[in-house]
Amino acid sequence: MNPYFVLAAATLMSPGIVAHATELVVLVVGQRFSPVADAVIEVRGDADVTQSFAPVTRIIDQRGETFIPYVEIFRPGDRVEFHNSDRTRHHVYSFAQAKSFEFVIAPGNSAPEVTLDHSGEIAVGCNIHDHMIAHLYVSDAAYVAKTGSDGRVVFASLPKGHVTVRVWHPQLRPGRAQPEQRLTLQDEAANLTFLMQLLPDPRAGAGDRERSEY
Repeated sequence: MNPYFVLAAATLMSPGIVAHATELVVLVVGQRFSPVADAVIEVRGDADVTQSFAPVTRIIDQRGETFIPYVEIFRPGDRVEFHNSDRTRHHVYSFAQAKSFEFVIAPGNSAPEVTLDHSGEIAVGCNIHDHMIAHLYVSDAAYVAKTGSDGRVVFASLPKGHVTVRVWHPQLRPGRAQPEQRLTLQDEAANLTFLMQLLPDPRAGAGDRERSEY
């Protein structure tokens, strides 16, 4: 059995169900069954319909020497803009295969927009403040969402049939396969719980080279 998931046997009737769609509730928990926020949930069907999405620009802010949000979801073709709301400059960079970039952003300024052309995870750091980390997750899945502080995502209207549900989180242990589970969606709403073994949050601690090296 895959150690990353537990499939809940209980199902719930959804009052809003239509003939061709159903509901899926995904819960992600960690050690001691505590809810896990910022987990990206992708749902793919065996015969996904190609969907087009109008490109959007999402802002990643820097406040209190923290990237906000920590994890953000994008579609291929979307753009990201980094803004500096701090009183110190930030040196934002990524060497990810999906997209690489590097900006020095003065207080109160924004970097030029970056178009994210390819699917994949893009880890972002600050070359001045080592504890600053963010993750851009570019997904081409038909259905994708991010868990909140309660560890839950509700997909209210999914097509019935066979689907694969996959979870990504920035603190997954390296070398482990990305957790996933296949199930068949029918008329009844389904519940799926993933039990994750995560590494400690790397944002803890502080390191500032603003005075020593810049």
